[in-house]
Amino acid sequence: METTPQPDFFDRAYIEGDPPWVIGEPQPAVVALADRGELTGRILEPGCGTGEHTVHLTRLGLDVLGTDASPTAIERARARADSLGVAARFAVADALRPDDDLGVFDTVLDSALFHLFDARDQARYAHALAGLVVPGGTVHVLALAVTGGREFGPVIEESAITDAFAGPDWAVAGIGVATYRGIVTADLAESYGEPAGTRVEVPAHLARITRT
Repeated sequence: METTPQPDFFDRAYIEGDPPWVIGEPQPAVVALADRGELTGRILEPGCGTGEHTVHLTRLGLDVLGTDASPTAIERARARADSLGVAARFAVADALRPDDDLGVFDTVLDSALFHLFDARDQARYAHALAGLVVPGGTVHVLALAVTGGREFGPVIEESAITDAFAGPDWAVAGIGVATYRGIVTADLAESYGEPAGTRVEVPAHLARITRT
């Protein structure tokens, strides 16, 4: 992103309807991480949106807290959890200015949050996470990748991840190829070239980063 969107941008998006990343289910890449046992200990999901991942992981018996800077997103996440009878936990929190009351975590699950920040805020975000993740803990980042063609949303090069998580606090253990599932909305239909309501799978990075 050239400039990080303000939190009220996302609050409006959740008030007005379902943004393209609200698909009513967890991302397949996140489900696979959980199935492989890579989401362990106390888990934080910053930018949890309407809570699909936090609800899914709670159902699996994992200890997870979903946070988002949008109060409307958190309201919707709590409503989703209640409707499904899942005792998932959520809190309003800014990922760039996390509250010390959140505590510390063994694992962070970032699904399509990192790529929303500009380069400066990507570095701020990595620095903020360093205060929340225990030594030896892990951050998983799922972010849309540059394709050179039509773009479903904000996209980043792989180097954005290695640049942000450089320095003594972090070691990038690996960045693999993944996909991200979204739904084409009415405002995306013309530019993306698909009718509104179409489910799409777009190229993504899946990074594993270790707190040193």
